[in-house]
Amino acid sequence: MWSPEREAEAPAGGDPAGLLPPEWEEDEERMSFLFSAFKRSREVNSTDWDSKMGFWAPLVLSHSRRQGVVRLRLRDLQEAFQRKGSVPLGLATVLQDLLRRGELQRESDFMASVDSSWISWGVGVFLLKPLKWTLSNMLGDNKVPAEEVLVAVELLKEKAEEVYRLYQNSPLSSHPVVALSELSTLCAGSCPDERTFYLVLLQLQKEKRVTVLEQNGEKIVKFARGPHAKVSPVNDVDVGVYQLMQSERLLSRKVESLSQEAERCKEEARRACRAGKKQLALRSLKAKQRTEKRIEALHAKLDTVQGILDRIYASQTDQMVFNAYQAGVGALKLSMKDVTVEKAESLVDQIQELCDTQDEVSQTLAGGVTNGLDFDSEELEKELDILLQDTTKEPLDRPDHPNRQFYINSVPVPRISDAELEAELEKLSLSEGGLVPSSKSPKRLLEPTL
Repeated sequence: MWSPEREAEAPAGGDPAGLLPPEWEEDEERMSFLFSAFKRSREVNSTDWDSKMGFWAPLVLSHSRRQGVVRLRLRDLQEAFQRKGSVPLGLATVLQDLLRRGELQRESDFMASVDSSWISWGVGVFLLKPLKWTLSNMLGDNKVPAEEVLVAVELLKEKAEEVYRLYQNSPLSSHPVVALSELSTLCAGSCPDERTFYLVLLQLQKEKRVTVLEQNGEKIVKFARGPHAKVSPVNDVDVGVYQLMQSERLLSRKVESLSQEAERCKEEARRACRAGKKQLALRSLKAKQRTEKRIEALHAKLDTVQGILDRIYASQTDQMVFNAYQAGVGALKLSMKDVTVEKAESLVDQIQELCDTQDEVSQTLAGGVTNGLDFDSEELEKELDILLQDTTKEPLDRPDHPNRQFYINSVPVPRISDAELEAELEKLSLSEGGLVPSSKSPKRLLEPTL
């Protein structure tokens, strides 16, 4: 926020991101109230105090987050929140309240809170507090000087997490030890300046995710292996692997440089040959051959170093697999602590016995209840056959109802009315000559004829 580049980009009189609350441009009366100074004590008017604090405190932190910075100063905030030539008069009180709540911390206090032996290398980067700041703190004056640097605690934690993920997703994560200069180059996009980068390292060290060591005049950083793991101290193995990695990079750069030199000698020999300068061309070719021999020697050394590194990486992978196997065996032992073959066989026998018992119960219930009477199925079958035979031999009775149809041998008997019977009887009487027709009992008279 305070760098010259950011100050040149930030327009005076407004939020650089253009994300100010709506009332910033629309409500003159409220903005005049918000730009006024706080009362000496909240007890005078707690409603006005809380209203101002509820507006400015979140705005200060959100402004820093949008700017991507973790360090802020009162002077920079006053410039960022200018409105129509006016500066908020209560920002110092807002920063004091954020300090009291722990959402902000003085940069010097944050550095002092990190108990580490490697913090000495970064002390020279941070400016010493002016004498008036020290005297004001000793005298109990809690006012925030305009130039004092404050750290947004939560934003610093977020930035530290971002840098850690950036390292984990980079080729540098192949080994936990990395040069500080290489890490600084990797984090250039996340940390706008060197002081922010150092603060992020201090935060990571405070979380026990990195440790810093100076080796042969060069600072190296060791990261924890996992996101939830704690970093271990730098040991001789870490230093040896780091030196091998540095040797590999040095040899690779040397091979590349010599390759360019050999190509240059080849071009010089070609030009000398075209110009007819045979001796010069021969000297260039001899220089090319000497360079190529050096390249071959360096390639052999580079192959050796790379082979050692490959074996180290393979051993680290083997160690991880071994640890995983060991953890798996321990988990299996714990889960099968009370399980034996005898217990398993006994359990299977009990299950089989219970299943057999259940089948017997089901068969018993399916048999039903006989009330103590036993019936012979063969006798029942014989009796049923006799009944069927008797039924077929019995004659069919004439139906009692005269109007119901009756069938004999599957041939239907036609219905005859009384008038038809009387007419038939009369014919019979006349033909035989001795019978007198009668209308009283036609049915009886019909019977002798039938």
